[in-house]
Amino acid sequence: MLRYLTAGESHGKQLTAIVDGVPAGLDLKVDDINIDLKRRQGGYGRGGRMSIETDKVQILSGVRFGKTTGAPVTLIIENKDYANWLKKMSILSEDLDKSIYVTKPRPGHADLTGSIKYDQEDIRNILERSSARETAARVAVGALSKRILDEFNISIISTVTQIGGVKANIEGLNHADIKRISEESELRTADNDAEANMKARIDKAKANGDSLGGTFQIIVKGAPLGLGSHTQYDKKLDAKLAAAMMSIQAIKGVEIGLGFKCAEVPGSRVHDEIFYTKDKGYYRETNNAGGIEGGMSNSEDIIINCVMKPIPTLYTPLRSVDMRTKEPFEAAVERSDVCAVPAAAVVGEAAAAFEIAKIFLEKFSSDNIKEIKRNYNSYKEYVKKV
Repeated sequence: MLRYLTAGESHGKQLTAIVDGVPAGLDLKVDDINIDLKRRQGGYGRGGRMSIETDKVQILSGVRFGKTTGAPVTLIIENKDYANWLKKMSILSEDLDKSIYVTKPRPGHADLTGSIKYDQEDIRNILERSSARETAARVAVGALSKRILDEFNISIISTVTQIGGVKANIEGLNHADIKRISEESELRTADNDAEANMKARIDKAKANGDSLGGTFQIIVKGAPLGLGSHTQYDKKLDAKLAAAMMSIQAIKGVEIGLGFKCAEVPGSRVHDEIFYTKDKGYYRETNNAGGIEGGMSNSEDIIINCVMKPIPTLYTPLRSVDMRTKEPFEAAVERSDVCAVPAAAVVGEAAAAFEIAKIFLEKFSSDNIKEIKRNYNSYKEYVKKV
């Protein structure tokens, strides 16, 4: 079973991910991962830290001579800013300095609830781990997962569909166009006209010390029919994908396919009719289901839409209460972005890639890539004949 854990703090020495269950024989290079790490750091409206950190991965185990061995793969990403935080993030008890404690929780963060739950006087013990910096490790894991999926012609792309109320129009664009235009865009959107308006909204929010959220879409192309299951709640593919997206910091809503718009139209305009020809086999002319029916992939593109709230750290701070004195105060300001929706879209790709790779390996299980390919090709032949 493919699985992983991440560890590390926002201003700690490094982020670490250990990925277990990676099949042997997979070609893997650091550049396969660094490409997506760079994509995560891009985007108009990002904060000052992106000029400090240039994320690069190191592979410490599980790969030899460019191929995975079947052993756990250890990935680390060093935090260059750690040099300025040696004392503040020290593991040594003698370096304790209560004068640097953060005691003013920021609205919209894990600060207050986490400090109470874990009985912490210093909010930094919560905010360091709850920070979206952790997503760099998840993007590294996702990039590794994409390499697995590449072997089976399964691709995952993302595009920003709205920022601050400005909506992008991507109707009529095919998969290749969406990918190409989005990758060339500073905001990862496939609508150039909308991008100009989005940037204007971001500039205005920045001038006001505010932040903006938005929506993005993940598209999985090439997933075979039958990933997931209808038999148990925790085997449903859409449930796994929704949970993965909701685990990303600041994501507040997820739709599969038509999503909430299903509530606005009759069933005759929701459900995708089924057709058959000898050449094509079974197919659909619409994809309102977003590629998933009954908890299983149906061979159409898997479409996931996500909502990201505005970053809660504002340069015009919101009101809060000091946990030490219980006096009203303006929330402490940590370095932050004005808009991170494009980055969240890349993280969404990574989250989807891991879940798809995991459930794919469960179905076509083996310890090495060659045998997985034999299993997969045999299944494809079976599906053609049904």
